[in-house]
Amino acid sequence: MKSRALSGLCLCVAMLTAACGERRLVPATPGAPELVVLTYNVNFGLDGDPATVAAIRRSGADVVFLQETTPGWERELRALRAIYPRQAYRHDRGAGGLAVLSKLPFRQLEYLPSPAGWFAAWRVLVATPLGALQVLQVHLRPPVSDRGSWVSGYFTTGSFRRGEIDHFARSLRPGMPTLVVGDFNEGDGGKAVRYLAERGLRSVLADAGSADTTWRWQTSLGQISLRLDHICYSRELVPVRAQVLRDGRSDHLPVLAVFQTTTR
Repeated sequence: MKSRALSGLCLCVAMLTAACGERRLVPATPGAPELVVLTYNVNFGLDGDPATVAAIRRSGADVVFLQETTPGWERELRALRAIYPRQAYRHDRGAGGLAVLSKLPFRQLEYLPSPAGWFAAWRVLVATPLGALQVLQVHLRPPVSDRGSWVSGYFTTGSFRRGEIDHFARSLRPGMPTLVVGDFNEGDGGKAVRYLAERGLRSVLADAGSADTTWRWQTSLGQISLRLDHICYSRELVPVRAQVLRDGRSDHLPVLAVFQTTTR
């Protein structure tokens, strides 16, 4: 959920773009089981956009985690049942919707309201070729101040997102292979991403050495591009590929990652 009020943010975007991280991905082991994961904020205002649905279809992901879904999005995404026979939706006001589309069996564990009154998170358990995997899907507070400023909000709301992720992450089972995915509304150096890093969960795009951004917005002063979407993984998983897909019509871009396991 973004606003044209972001125009003023163009003045400071150069300070905030994602930095290229140290490359830590490893070559895939031929023939070893893999899991392909996609996270994508589809934009609640586009409500069933065909190009965005097509981007999900083309991704080839085994499990897809979507933010900002709506009943209209659900109606269109149900058409993908031949590819993703297992689907679940949690509708909420405005941009608060979440969805899971999967080729693999999964079980819904916990739906977690935000402690700050923003968007809920959702923890699911997926039966994957790598074994049981818990996934926490999040859509953290947008960088907007309590007074509605996107400029000051970018600099002042990080502690709120850290509080949200702290609250949501308490639901995670220790020692279990884990992903935390979704629209974090902050870059690699944000407080929520750092909170997870302190607990051993790394951002796959940073580890891929990627400087790609995942969100863009055209303003009267030019286009803003930032990295707001992340797939963070625990040490039991081995990332072998990660990329931002230049596809769909949402203001966000899909983030895709491929994992194997540490038992290689």
